[in-house]
Order: sequence, then C-alpha cells, then structure tokens
Amino acid sequence: MLRWPLLLWGLLLPATGAAGRYPHSAVLDGAAGYRLLWGHQGSSISFRLEVRTQGYVGFGLSPTGAMASADIVVGGVARGKPYLQDYFTDANRALKKDSQQDYHLEYAMENSTHTILAFSRELHTCDTNDKSITESTVRVIWAYHHKDIGEAGQNYHGSNRGSKSLRLLNPEKKNVISASLPYFDLTNQDVPIPDKDTTYWCQMFKIPIHHEKHHVIKVEPLIQKDHGNLVHHILLYQCSSSLNDSVLDYGHECYHPNMPDSFLTCETVIFAWAIGGEAFTYPPHVGLSIGTSTDPQYVLMEVHYDNPSYLEGLIDNSGLRLFYTTDLRKYDAGVIEAGLWVSLFHNIPPGMPEFMSEGHCTLECLEEALDAERPSGIHVFAVLLHAHLAGRAIRMRHFRKGEEQKLLAYDDEFDFNFQEFQYLKEERTILPGDNLITECRYSTIDRIRMTWGGLSTRNEMCLSYLLYYPRINLTRCASIPDIMEQLQFIGVKEIYRPVRTWPFIIKSPKQYKNLSFMDAMNKFKWSRSAGLSYNELVLRLPVNVRCSKTDNAEWSIQGMTAIPPEIERPYRTEPVICISSSYLHCSLFLNLLFSACVTVNTLRNSWPFV
Repeated sequence: MLRWPLLLWGLLLPATGAAGRYPHSAVLDGAAGYRLLWGHQGSSISFRLEVRTQGYVGFGLSPTGAMASADIVVGGVARGKPYLQDYFTDANRALKKDSQQDYHLEYAMENSTHTILAFSRELHTCDTNDKSITESTVRVIWAYHHKDIGEAGQNYHGSNRGSKSLRLLNPEKKNVISASLPYFDLTNQDVPIPDKDTTYWCQMFKIPIHHEKHHVIKVEPLIQKDHGNLVHHILLYQCSSSLNDSVLDYGHECYHPNMPDSFLTCETVIFAWAIGGEAFTYPPHVGLSIGTSTDPQYVLMEVHYDNPSYLEGLIDNSGLRLFYTTDLRKYDAGVIEAGLWVSLFHNIPPGMPEFMSEGHCTLECLEEALDAERPSGIHVFAVLLHAHLAGRAIRMRHFRKGEEQKLLAYDDEFDFNFQEFQYLKEERTILPGDNLITECRYSTIDRIRMTWGGLSTRNEMCLSYLLYYPRINLTRCASIPDIMEQLQFIGVKEIYRPVRTWPFIIKSPKQYKNLSFMDAMNKFKWSRSAGLSYNELVLRLPVNVRCSKTDNAEWSIQGMTAIPPEIERPYRTEPVICISSSYLHCSLFLNLLFSACVTVNTLRNSWPFV
C-alpha cells in the first residue's frame, strides 16, 4: 500500500501530462459513472480510473469477463489517505491478496462526487497470479461501492459491476479528424427483424458523391439504441457500375431465393464492421475513394441480425456514417477478404476442446494478382479477424519463400461480442509469391452435433479482412477444403452422381445410404481421439482456390487446387521478458526524481496524504 507525499505528486504529475499519457479511453458502465483511461509505453502500461463514488473502486483483467481466475486491483481514498491493493481470485472466485504487489499507485483524489485513481504496472510481471497484457482482446472487469474497504474486508459491490472487452495495446491514433467534416449516412429504414435466430438483411444505396474524387476517411457505426446485441456485423459491398436507380426501391433478405438479381453483382467488400467495434479512422495517407467512374456508385449494405431469443416485433434503423473530404490522401484503400470460403465444406466435430481450421490466401493467387497489378507489393495497415460463437483464437500468419514472418495480426483471447479492425503498429508489405493463412481455433466442448461453416452465429466462419493500399483488383483470396476426403474419414465410399441435391446424398456404405453428407457426419460416433485425427487430416488436405476480382470477375487461378505450404522455417517468437515488482518499484520514476524510491520507502508510513 503506497501513500505518496503531496509534494512528490506536485513534482511528478506535470511532467507526464494526462492527455499524452492516456491516449485511450472507454466508458465501462451504461450510466457513464465509470471511465477508464489508459496508455502504454515500452514494457509498462498506465491506467486512470474516474468513478462516481466516494467508496472503493475495483478494476481487473479476467480470462472470461467473470470473477473467476481474475487479476484485480482495489483502491480508493479513506479518511484522506489513498490505498491500492493487488488481489487475485481463484477458480472459485475467492478474493485473495497477492503476495507480489505489481500495481503501483501514482495518484489518488476524492471530491464530493468522484474518486480518481492513477496507477501503473508492467505488461508482464513475473507473477503467476497476474494476467499478462498482450495485443489480444482483454476482458476488463470493474466494480465500485459507496463505502471504502473496512477493517472487516471488502464490502460487496452488488450490481455496481460489469465487464467490457478492449484492446489495451492498440496503437495511438495521432491523426485528428475535424468535427466539421461532411458526411452521409447509409441506414436501414424500419427493417422488421423476423423472430428467428439469424437474418441477413441487404439494402442497396447510391453513393451521393459524383463527378469528383473524394476520400472517405472515417466510418462510424450507427447502431440503434438497445440494439447493440442484435446487430452482429455490417458489410459494405461495391456493386456493378451498370446498375440504375431502380435497384434502390427496397431491401430484401440476403441469400434468399427471391432476392433481387442486382444483389448478385455486389461481391467486393469495401468496409466491414462487427459487434463491439467503434468508429474506424483511416491513416493520414490513405482514404476510401468515391466519386470517380472506377469507384463504387451503388453499394450494398449487408446487416447480420442475431436474434437467438426469437424476439418478436423488432424494428431496426442501424447503419453506417461515412465522413469524407476533398483534401485527397496519397493512396486509395482496398479490402481483401481472406480465409475460409464460407461453406458446409468447413466443419468441426462436436465435443472438441480445441479444433483448428485454416483458410489459405495462396501464393498462386497473390502472385497472379500482384504481378499484374502491383509487383512492388501492397501495404496492410489494419486487419479485422472474424469468427462466430465457437471461436476462441484467430491468427493471420504470413509466409515468404517458405519462411514464416511475424504474425500479421492475432487475437488469442477472441471475443465473439468484440470484433473490430486492429490497427497494425507497423504497416506490412505483401509481395507476389507470399501466402497468408487465417488460422482459427474453436471449442465445441458443449456441442453434440457437427458445427458447419455458414451464416448463422451458431455456424462458423474463419475470415480476415485486410485493409491495405494502394487498391488493386483483388477482393477475395480464400480457400475451400476438399469434401470427399473428409467424408472418406468417416467411411463414405460413394455418392450419387450426378449431384442433383444439396447437400448431396451418399450411396454407400449401407449405414449412410440415402443420407445427406451432413446427416452422415452427424451419425458418425465422434470421440476426442477421432476428432484429433480428423483435424490432422483436414489441415493436410488440398484446397480449392478462390481468387476474385471486382464485378464478379475471377483471376485464372480461381477454382484450381493448391497444396497447403510446407513451412520450412516457422517464426520463432521473441521470449517474453517480465519485470518483477521490486525492480519496478525502485526504477519507476528514476529519470524524473532520482531520490523518489529512497524517500518514499523511508517516509511512506509516516507522511499523510493531504
């Protein structure tokens, strides 16, 4: 427990500068009563909590968003004296004081309405009770009480608690966007949401900018109030330039037999947003081009509604707001959808604590497209990793001439309810002949039937959306695994040909005769050992290449078979260097105040905090 002299704080605080030290912020509760600010530099991270209470404040990092096995700090100001204590919880949620105190109080203040705490810690603390902070999603938990911690221990916080997923190590956004920028909205108009699990709704829009080039430099989600859990993701597609305004009459359910033919011309993703994401700002040298003959004139907005409770009578008006400028950036942005083509050929057995799927953006596709369009390569500046409810971790791996590069993007703590573009700390160049693998890890431990690739959140996906520049004519770089070899694993010998039904029907052996391949896969008696063997098989299978251009065109490699790459030299991750609390305590302010540690260690028990 640290009690810093007021004189010492007067010396320390002006040197850091609150705005510069905490470039990120988030409101953690719905009433705006708990605000978190943070920033990281080097191997340490600093936090500032501004909470509407005069009691204790709790803050923590949790593997699941719940109290079990969490890394927690509790602090406040009691009778004019600050306190901050490092705790942890076990698997049974029992709160215990940590013998290694790794959170270091830097500032504490209480007024008539709020308690403010500022503290810091190392990203990696050498403490098994602490959670390391990485570029993956972090589930932050929070709580507060109107009373301070008493001699008898912590007062129960009651309903004043919650959790929120964040990326604590996102790069700082240094480019400031003017609040007076013009914008236009693409929003649904009173869309009735069916009382069913999953609905994809498509609406065509005409871009209201013509005849002159502009750049969209920021895209903001407009999610209707109280529909935060209903709207799962929004994709914006460029459609054929040959369309006319007749396609704007009405929206329709996507992927439906009766949907308008014009929807089929919309294949090129130009923006993606997913649940939990916030506004996206393009880097200062890049923008999404609109207004010229080669830019999108008509766009299709696809909104995925997730309604697992089958609620009735829901009406939605969500969409996107696009901010644009005539002050043109140097480069036009593009989007490549990479990973596993969404289909039933992607499947995961039930009861598996871990199963891995891979989607390949093959060297053949990248070589053909980049050689023709940009031999010097493209530069990726942000990535959105996308899966559904069974997803646990996603990695975008990058290979060049058999040698694995540093991970392009990753999230080892994937949260279905928090999916947003990750800004890369350093732009990554993709060259002709490189290949990319989207690697997804799933858990189906609580499922008794196969999980299939598909559109529902109970189905699965394994996708990466790469934002890059300069824009080239490549919109999709994906793969599909061979289905027949998957079926051979469960003993299928023959299917009825020609294939006239979907899913197609099995002819032999007898136990699967006249079953669809989906029914056969579900009939197979899956065990964990069988699932592991199946996983090994699937990762070795040849893949069908998907390599698409705009306007439904295809590169010549489309539909060909490729073999997953031999990884001759896998990337060796740098070892994590942790810094213990004792080292940090005596070096935290060394550059600023040489004698701080000596002074505080000598006097902290005798000087009051005024």
